[in-house]
Amino acid sequence: MRQPAPTRAQTATTDGAPRPPQPDPLLHPDPAHAAHAAAIEHLLRCWTRETDTPRPHDDVLTIRTPDGRTELRAPLRHWSRSGWHRFDPPVLHHTDTGHTHHPAPTEVAALLSACAATHGGATPDGHPAPAPAAGDAHATADLLARVADSTRVVTQILTARRRDPAPPTTDLFLTAEQSLLLGHPLHPAPKSRDDLDPASTAAWSPELRGSFPLHWFAVHHDLVATDSAAELPATELLARHAAAPATPPGTLPLPAHPWQATHLADRPEWARLIDDGLLRPLGPAGPHWHPTSSVRTVHRSGQPWMLKLSLGLRITNSRRENLRKELHRGTEVHRLLETGLARRWHAAHPRFDIVRDPAWIGVDHPNTADTPDTARPGPLDTVLRANPFAPTDDVTCVAALVAENPLPDDPAGGRSRLAALLHRLAARSGRPVPQVATEWFLRYLATVVAPVVWLDGHAGIALEAHQQNTLVLLDPDGWPNGGRYRDNQGYYFRASAADRLDAALPGIGGHSDTFVEDPVVDERFAYYLGINNILGLVGALGSQRLADEDTLLAAARDALRSLTPTGSPLPALLLERPTLRCKANLLTRLGGLDELVGPVHSQSVYVTIGNPLHAAPDHP
Repeated sequence: MRQPAPTRAQTATTDGAPRPPQPDPLLHPDPAHAAHAAAIEHLLRCWTRETDTPRPHDDVLTIRTPDGRTELRAPLRHWSRSGWHRFDPPVLHHTDTGHTHHPAPTEVAALLSACAATHGGATPDGHPAPAPAAGDAHATADLLARVADSTRVVTQILTARRRDPAPPTTDLFLTAEQSLLLGHPLHPAPKSRDDLDPASTAAWSPELRGSFPLHWFAVHHDLVATDSAAELPATELLARHAAAPATPPGTLPLPAHPWQATHLADRPEWARLIDDGLLRPLGPAGPHWHPTSSVRTVHRSGQPWMLKLSLGLRITNSRRENLRKELHRGTEVHRLLETGLARRWHAAHPRFDIVRDPAWIGVDHPNTADTPDTARPGPLDTVLRANPFAPTDDVTCVAALVAENPLPDDPAGGRSRLAALLHRLAARSGRPVPQVATEWFLRYLATVVAPVVWLDGHAGIALEAHQQNTLVLLDPDGWPNGGRYRDNQGYYFRASAADRLDAALPGIGGHSDTFVEDPVVDERFAYYLGINNILGLVGALGSQRLADEDTLLAAARDALRSLTPTGSPLPALLLERPTLRCKANLLTRLGGLDELVGPVHSQSVYVTIGNPLHAAPDHP
């Protein structure tokens, strides 16, 4: 078994001299210092991926502004073939003055913005991406504001969690949802939340273990839109399981996030409904709900339903208001699975399923009566999501499982949860950690990845199975023994499968706008499942020195070869293409794109990167 390669933190050199091990900057005792280090690492990982930067020969990443007057130098702690690099704190050198200092995250963001014009991306349809010209003041200002906001939120999170690290709940799913402290490792501002004040951040953030009662509206029944493929209508499900309050005759209760309820009256067309008595604010009512990792989906332990609320805050790349077409996708996919597709799927993969979104309720504003249903705005539209998990089920999204845990006093010693359980498994078995980690990875591919590829090959449905949307169930020892996919936004029906899907469920896609041309599906599927999920797991295991990335890449190739008979084009694409198209979150932010708005093929910037699966050696 190949051992993990030495990292810069242990063996780096400067001018040939050995560089002593450096403390992990994420474990700095000052939460603000640790948050700044995390923010800078996020930015540098984005840059190296989106520019397809090779490993520096001297193990110091150097980035110069186009005018040559400013230079950033970041020593490597670890270089990852899969993109999960680690960096020591960089220095910023001003060549005209000779001044050198450690930069703030916003200074790094400003430098990258200035450099971005020389590195173009493209939307998935091949058109040039709307990356800014050098010095685009609006794009740079927006990026800097969001980086600053994200860094502030992470500082608040680390301060609170270091003070009180023990989970206050025995609900294992909720505990996992509250554990993603630093956010997406390849996003420039993963915790940006539109400058919420600290009190609101504390109440509405999963990482701060917030909770709140729902706010309710009484909506005139003529304006209520709803659908349910569940056993009961959405209105009855809300009454039974969400403690919906009584409302005046001729109205129905609708829940809302407290931020959304407060800001709805700021929209003139919705304020008029309130003034006319068609939409009556009722205020907060009922028990507290807990936000999950998406912030807007809320959970109550032991309850059979979660609620996916509309939330107009900008979170990562989008304002998170439910679109009507997404609500239709949830009910549509549930009905499709119940035609017999789920039975065939489970015969091949009995431990995997989709977390169902079979019911929804919302408001049809009179001004949108002529708006196509696929484009109808839904600031009060709510999804009812089935909760298949008991409080004792050990289930976690992959992103939380692999996330670095920057809590120095935690019993895991700052390691991710996956690192802690792999070390525990190795100690019990007497085997080396890299050997256990490779076996865990192979079991994950068979238990979680294989069912997703099967659904594409046998049904023509690709899932946007990135690490936050992918849930893995763990057995009592910590091995993967099941999985779930969640997200009614992230379904792609292949255009080539239209006839067979329509035969199974006549009219499918008519309201959900889910059919996508196959080349776009291939690109998105390869990014979300291939790059974000599989390579993201490889990178996490490598950067945390749990396994050698080349060994894991070779194991992934073996697993992908075994999935070729499913009929999905994904295995061959990942194995045979020397480059892949990759979502570029930094360039998407600089381009001012909202990834939930507009045609699916042009919502984000994509760039071309090298494919480490193509070059991986055969598994020994």
